[in-house]
Amino acid sequence: MVAKRLIPCLDVHEGKTVKGVNFVNLREVGDPVQMGKFYAREGADELVYLDISATKEGRKTFITLVRSVARELNIPFTVGGGISDIDHASALLDAGADKITLNSAAICNPGLITEISKRYGSQFVVVAIDAKFEQNRWMVMSRGGTKDESKILSEWAVEACERGAGEILFTSMDHDGTKSGFACEALSDLCKIIPTPVIASGGAGTMDHFLTLFQSCGADAALAASVFHNREIVIGELKSYLHQNGIRVRL
Repeated sequence: MVAKRLIPCLDVHEGKTVKGVNFVNLREVGDPVQMGKFYAREGADELVYLDISATKEGRKTFITLVRSVARELNIPFTVGGGISDIDHASALLDAGADKITLNSAAICNPGLITEISKRYGSQFVVVAIDAKFEQNRWMVMSRGGTKDESKILSEWAVEACERGAGEILFTSMDHDGTKSGFACEALSDLCKIIPTPVIASGGAGTMDHFLTLFQSCGADAALAASVFHNREIVIGELKSYLHQNGIRVRL
């Protein structure tokens, strides 16, 4: 059995790790490279860096950061945020990122998934899907959750995998920020219909939530931000707790 993974997510604005609400009132919380090294020492299996800088200049800063992270980090890391074409994806992968993640751009241009996976391999491509539960269906959202794409979660996930996605990162917008637990029913259904690993995001609040996720929902990994950044949950302690309860993790 493959070990379950714990993945902190860091939002980066103009080269600095930031916190905020819907990208408003951003404040610096640390150097991305040093935070990455800290999480690696603490036992994180991977990291995700999301570029939330809107300008092309911000994009250049992010690529420079990726090179620095690649030099210093000894665990895999994924990068994303505003990747809209293969040249941008290539620049990030060539800078040293282990994977890239696509969200809105993949919806607008599904062929981009195939293009990148053919050039680099499906293991380099993570498709992130944000979804809300509406009228008894999980509907895909884009543009930071502001646009309803009239796509059903399960159908889009299957298509993304068929086009070459190596992993699916599913965020329940209904659970995100609530600290009430992951969307286990949706995750269970998703894991049954796609062949690729599923990363769960949205709803982490306690160590029990992670245990339930891995015991009952079928997810391969869990991604979280605030509970790790705020030290509400310490990754090393979480891994010990999961291990004591029969979940295989990398200790």
